[in-house]
Amino acid sequence: MPESLDAGLRGVGAVFLVWTAPPTTAPAVVGYLATYARRVVFLSAPHRTPHPFFQQPNPMAELYADIEQLIAATGLESTILRPGMFASNALSWWAPAIRADGVVRWPYGAAETAPVDDRDVAAVAARALFQDGHAGGDYVLTGPESLSQAEQVRIIGDVLGRRIRFEELSPDEFRRETEGSWPRPVVDMLVAAWGATMGTPAFITSTVFDILGSPPRSSRRWAADHASAFMEGPTP
Repeated sequence: MPESLDAGLRGVGAVFLVWTAPPTTAPAVVGYLATYARRVVFLSAPHRTPHPFFQQPNPMAELYADIEQLIAATGLESTILRPGMFASNALSWWAPAIRADGVVRWPYGAAETAPVDDRDVAAVAARALFQDGHAGGDYVLTGPESLSQAEQVRIIGDVLGRRIRFEELSPDEFRRETEGSWPRPVVDMLVAAWGATMGTPAFITSTVFDILGSPPRSSRRWAADHASAFMEGPTP
C-alpha cells in the first residue's frame, strides 16, 4: 500500500468504507484497514432484505456481501449501512430531461421505492463512527414514504411550479435509450428490480429515526433543497 495511505491511517480509530476499488483488491484493503482501525462502518446494500426490489441479481450486492464477510473475519467492530434507493439518483436520472423539455421518459412509472436522503445516510454514518453502541449494527436505511417513480417526478414538478410529464417506456426502449451511456449490467439490474416490485409498496424502516431521533427527510424536502438542479438553463 502507498506510504501516503499509511500516513493517512496512522492513529485512526474508525473508518467509513465506501467501496470504489477493483473487487480483487478487497481482501488486501480490508486486511490493511484492520491493522490500523478498531471500527469500520461499511456502506453496503440491502441485499439481505426480503423484498422483491432487493432480491434481484445484482453484481454489486454480491461484492458487498463478500466484503462484509471479509470485515467479519478481521474481528473489527463493524456497522453495516444498507441504504435503499438514494433520492439523489434523480439528479442524474431525471434532472437533464426536466431542465431540457420537462418530459421524463422512463420505465416502470408505477414501481414504488422509498428514496432516502443522502444527508440522512451521512448522519447515521457519523453516529456509527463516533458514538459507541453501534458495533454489530446492521441498518437498512430508507426514506419515510413509498412513492412510485411517477409520483417522485410529480413532486419535483410541484416544487418547481411546473408540470413535468412522465412518459412510460418499455424495458427494451429504456435499454435502447441508455445504450452507450449507462453500463448494461446496471440497466438490467434496475429494470429487473423495478419490474419485480410492481404492485408492492416499498420497504420502509424506522432506522433513521431510531438512530438520529428525528424523522428522515421526505422526498418533497429533498426536492425543495435541490430545486436549482432541475431548473431550466445551464446545469448548476
